[in-house]
Amino acid sequence: MGLFPRLFLLHFLLFLLLQLSHGKASSNTDLDALLAFKAASDTSNKLSSWNNSSDLCSWYGVSCIQSRVSRLVLEGVSLTGTIQSLTLLSQLRVLSLKNNLLSGPIPDLSNLTTLKLLFLSRNFFSGGFPASIPSLFRLYRLDLSHNNFSGSIPASVNQLAHLLTLRLEDNRFTGSISSINLPNLQDFNISGNLLTGAVPKSLSAFPRTAFARNLVLCGSPLPSCANIESEPTRPGSDAATAVTSPVNANPSVVASSPSSKPENNGSTLSSNHHHRGKVNRLAVILIVIGDVAILTLVSGLLFCYFWKSFKSKDGKRSQLMEGEKIVYSSSPYPQQGGFERGKMVFFEGTRFELEDLLRASAEMLGKGGFGTAYRAVLEGGNVVAVKRLKDIQVGGKREFEQHMEILGRLRHPNVVTLKAYYYARDEKLLVYEYMQNGSLFSLLHGNRGPGRTPLDWTTRMKIAEGAALGIAFIHHACRSPKLCHGNIKSTNILIDRTGTARVSDFGLSVFASPAAAPRSNGYRAPELSDGRGYSDKADVYAFGVVLLEMLTGKCSSMAENRCGEMDLPMWVQSVVREEWTAEVFDLELMRYKDIEEEMVGMLQVAMACTSAAPDQRPKISQVVKMIEHIRGGEVSPSQESFDSVSESASMSEDAGGVGQ
Repeated sequence: MGLFPRLFLLHFLLFLLLQLSHGKASSNTDLDALLAFKAASDTSNKLSSWNNSSDLCSWYGVSCIQSRVSRLVLEGVSLTGTIQSLTLLSQLRVLSLKNNLLSGPIPDLSNLTTLKLLFLSRNFFSGGFPASIPSLFRLYRLDLSHNNFSGSIPASVNQLAHLLTLRLEDNRFTGSISSINLPNLQDFNISGNLLTGAVPKSLSAFPRTAFARNLVLCGSPLPSCANIESEPTRPGSDAATAVTSPVNANPSVVASSPSSKPENNGSTLSSNHHHRGKVNRLAVILIVIGDVAILTLVSGLLFCYFWKSFKSKDGKRSQLMEGEKIVYSSSPYPQQGGFERGKMVFFEGTRFELEDLLRASAEMLGKGGFGTAYRAVLEGGNVVAVKRLKDIQVGGKREFEQHMEILGRLRHPNVVTLKAYYYARDEKLLVYEYMQNGSLFSLLHGNRGPGRTPLDWTTRMKIAEGAALGIAFIHHACRSPKLCHGNIKSTNILIDRTGTARVSDFGLSVFASPAAAPRSNGYRAPELSDGRGYSDKADVYAFGVVLLEMLTGKCSSMAENRCGEMDLPMWVQSVVREEWTAEVFDLELMRYKDIEEEMVGMLQVAMACTSAAPDQRPKISQVVKMIEHIRGGEVSPSQESFDSVSESASMSEDAGGVGQ
């Protein structure tokens, strides 16, 4: 092999080894930084999961990408002291320490070159505007509100070209704001400071409330500066001073001094040229080809190795990036302008403004057939689930409002409560209760294998009964129009803090766009493929598929695309026909004794629900009774009311369902 390729290959392999060792050392640096922060700031021991005996990526408030800390969210946990040790987290993307007792100046953050979201509001930080923040060129959201910062807001903040949020309200900032020019801002507030002078044109589109409670600010949207008799500070004086100040700039010129190296190089080249003249040309060609082949082979092997490692972590990384998207892009909430502004309409519980959602820290929970759901943490610490609707067809505002009024009145222990909605021409948001324990899908299929605590049989039965009760309530809660769920699947059966099953995402199929792709294919009843409208019988079919998921531990076709695709009812029927019924059940259930009879009973219920012919499927109220009978319990009081209502003519099977 030639000398140059050998040296290149050696350096290349050495570089990779150094990178790997550096990654491990960096991970240790993150661990040391977090433990140092806990020791200095967590005096009340709220971060009890932070210890050397566990993986730091599993700690409370910590998320990782490729074993490096990328997200740190510790809000309202009574942290004290400074954040100096956190400056070592060089791969941090999200830092939210809102509602704590942290104090002192903000340290140098220039090491956090990947930081995108920085929320430090409602603490006791002091000193001037952090000098290192303008160097964080990837920053999208910055919230320093409700602290004790003072001094001027520097013109260098304009270096944050991607900034969408700048919240500095309720501090003690002074001076002019005439130099601020951030064209991409969507959320801005400097109220409650000691600022003076004119509001620049670049900020004039924001409401008066964004500038309120300052010393003397004027200009649109505030009163004209001409109406103010005297201005305490001439607008832009700071900037003018900076421009006119003499600058002693004597740049040093570093000349390349002559040396003997060029001559040596020339001598070497001459010598090499003389030497190469003695080498057979064919030998040179063979050496080059051999070197190229070896380099190609080594590079290919290394590429395959690192690509495989990268792909294994790509899912988690993508999920985290989606989780960030809500708080640094224009989605999912409306911007400050550009289209008709709507208003939040509440049904019960905590009330808040649209702006509260705009500045809430949030993360994506998942994408469904009717939109994307997010977990949003409001200023006061309240947590809600927000669904941004997409691919829907709404006849008009009045039609949408009337349907939301119906859904907003539904109250049942097994149904997720719709708390509020937002309607505008281009944006429609639904605000629900937040369910802490995730979905049935994640409990059944998430992280299967060693080290996982499987979902036991008793819990599965309880969830099945609760979900059936919730669906039965939806079917019988309204006489006109008659409601169907329209999108039953395991990801839409959520679990609250008490372990109770709560049905979500109901009643939206009325807005389904005919042009949209079929939703939840694995749960769709066969008759829907023939163009027939959605009915409560189709809901029963979908619930039957959910029961089969619980019994088999297998995913239905198109169920999040995370554990394979199969037509679950067809597979179960084929196995049962071959009299291999025992092969149907989830192996994780085999550890429990004396449940075979109950499992077979539930299998019969599920197969009845998934009958191909709609008229052969039981009503959901009958399904509830069958499940309760298998569990050995009594019929719930609410179930008897379902039965009495269902006999009404207005609630008959021919009343028509919601079209999909």
